Amino acid sequence: MKGGKSKTESKRADPKLAVNKKGGATAKGTRKPAKAKAAKDPNKPKRPPSAFFVFMEEFRKQFNKENPNNKAVSAVGKAAGAKWKTLSEADKAPYVAKAEKRKQDYEKSMKAYNKKQEEGPTAAEEESEKSLSEVEDDDEDDDDEVCFG
Repeated sequence: MKGGKSKTESKRADPKLAVNKKGGATAKGTRKPAKAKAAKDPNKPKRPPSAFFVFMEEFRKQFNKENPNNKAVSAVGKAAGAKWKTLSEADKAPYVAKAEKRKQDYEKSMKAYNKKQEEGPTAAEEESEKSLSEVEDDDEDDDDEVCFG
């Protein structure tokens, strides 16, 4: 076996490609820490559904009536997708119109939401923040007192 690799050498993986199983730094460099996700505001309006999802709302009801034993979500989605593809533009028009109406309503509510966000916290929110800071101030005062008993 002159000049060739032995059986054990050919089975070994290249050390540069090895995965570090302990979660430490990889051979190429260190990973950047993941950015923290911004907290979602529960008051923010939900995005409107597309025309297909408006169609799905009606199709789901119809499909479940016709197939009461079928509980698979994927079956409903596949059947709806196949039906949506076969619909003509004229058949899709009512769903597109409903989706457009919902989109306009969403845009109005987003404008109101953004305006409310720009105004800042309401009086009730300011009061709750103030009470929190007062509680923290009280705790700090307790630390300064020294009691010799």
